Amino acid sequence: MIRACDESIKKTFKLVEDMLDIADEGDVVREDNGCGVLYGVVRDSAYKIKKLAEAEKEAHIRKGWWKE
Repeated sequence: MIRACDESIKKTFKLVEDMLDIADEGDVVREDNGCGVLYGVVRDSAYKIKKLAEAEKEAHIRKGWWKE
């Protein structure tokens, strides 16, 4: 059985994927610099969230909680 806390981390990884997709799509269709800034912030935020989620996943693996 997957722990609720691990399920939340997995959802966070999905959120990161969605954020990166949005940033990529937005960059392709943007028409001004303001949108470029917006999608750059979305992309940077996604990478920061991903780094934190990966660290938390590793902590859960070390505790023996993480189930694939």
